[in-house]
Amino acid sequence: MVDQHPVRPEHLGNFVGGAWAPAVSGGTRPNVSPADTSDVVGHFAESTAADAARAVDAAEAALPAWRALGPIKRAEFVRRAERIIGEREDEFAHAVSREQGKLLKEALGEVRRGMAILDFTAGEGRRLNGSTTPAEEPRTVAMTFRQPIGVVGLITPWNFPLTIPIWKVAPALVAGCTSVLKPSPFTPHSAALLVQAFADAGLPAGVLNLVQGDREPGEALTNDPRVAGISFTGSLPVGRAIHQAGAGRLMKTQLELGGKNAVLVLADADLDKAAAAIVFGAFGQAGQRCSATSRVVVDTRVREALLEKVVAKVAALKVGHPSDPAAEVCPVVNEDRMNACLDAVAKAQKAGAKVAVGGGRFTDGVPNGYYVQPTVLRDVPWDCEIAQEEIFGPVLSVIDCDGFDDAMRISNSVKYGMSGTIFTQNPAHIFEALERFEAGMLHVNRPGVGAYAHLPHMGAKQSQYGAPECSPEVWDFYTEWRSACISF
Repeated sequence: MVDQHPVRPEHLGNFVGGAWAPAVSGGTRPNVSPADTSDVVGHFAESTAADAARAVDAAEAALPAWRALGPIKRAEFVRRAERIIGEREDEFAHAVSREQGKLLKEALGEVRRGMAILDFTAGEGRRLNGSTTPAEEPRTVAMTFRQPIGVVGLITPWNFPLTIPIWKVAPALVAGCTSVLKPSPFTPHSAALLVQAFADAGLPAGVLNLVQGDREPGEALTNDPRVAGISFTGSLPVGRAIHQAGAGRLMKTQLELGGKNAVLVLADADLDKAAAAIVFGAFGQAGQRCSATSRVVVDTRVREALLEKVVAKVAALKVGHPSDPAAEVCPVVNEDRMNACLDAVAKAQKAGAKVAVGGGRFTDGVPNGYYVQPTVLRDVPWDCEIAQEEIFGPVLSVIDCDGFDDAMRISNSVKYGMSGTIFTQNPAHIFEALERFEAGMLHVNRPGVGAYAHLPHMGAKQSQYGAPECSPEVWDFYTEWRSACISF
């Protein structure tokens, strides 16, 4: 796989003002595959505040002409990039799989999800409208319309290294903003390929800039007074820091900050369907999704029957290298993430939880990488650390409940509110759950992960701040309203 899909040299640096260049300092950072630590993807630019400032310079210079182009013409560049990504689908999928560690089939799904978002967002270029309203005076037109907010910083995580940059870059472009993309230092190659696709689509210089690196360039973007807004996906502490840093100058923020998602299984649930959905939601992409199923809240009357089905499925899962077509669970992204998962399991056991399956590092028949056994914990106290805090790994906590009201109480007991799911045949419980879930994305009798490209990707409580993504609602971040009254 490595020899068939080499990293192109121009993708090792930053992309500023329409050209690839190394970091100002010349510094680099190695990018190592989590599936095989002997596989070094490349040494990518380690940027500083100086690189971020150069990128903002370029974005600021490109803003007036890009704003003037109009949303329909701007959307054409998004359409072209979508076609280019489709032509390079195999290259993108291998790059995502290699540097992030997800299975090749999962990476291919990510590429296609990204293309669906590009398709939807480009279509919105013809619907980026306001409204006309009655006026109080005769011979007067009253109307509203949107304007781009200006230069935006887009700070993205490693778990979806292509899709999340796409769902930020695409609406920024159509809205008329110019941007600086700062991806995770763990997944620089996928972002570089995306930026190259837009460059090959003919995007004018400076409209989309890329700055690689870790914390320093992200902080510089947040503190630059020329940046009108930051769209960030990542951890709650970093999201809070971004919001606080920009609050003094009223910088707009769009923050998606993780989840601790519950699947409720009531006594009348279809247990076969529930078990299949739980395993898919908990262990797909090794649980490294903000909407991953990390808690199962199950009625004690069906707990043992459900556990039997779930444990059997999990025990049969094949952990393997992302290129293995038989593999079902991939490695986690790095050593810190692996150790965090194992530490969380150890703490949960001290709190009274029991390991039903898994619980350790996986080393059988795989290269030296960051593989964790798919783990199911039973008898987990609803208020212990592993039941309250995000794990971001292949670890599932099973928590007992006594009926519907108790299940809802436990589901809503966490500070996060990304996804909520219920399995039941009772219509009253279904619709009451939809009202009572303190979560942004809700599911009934289906896996509790993901959403469609045209539906809001959003959370509640401390999972989300600001406008949703992946939907018409996204324009409330990238644009601001104007009203006009015109007498004639």
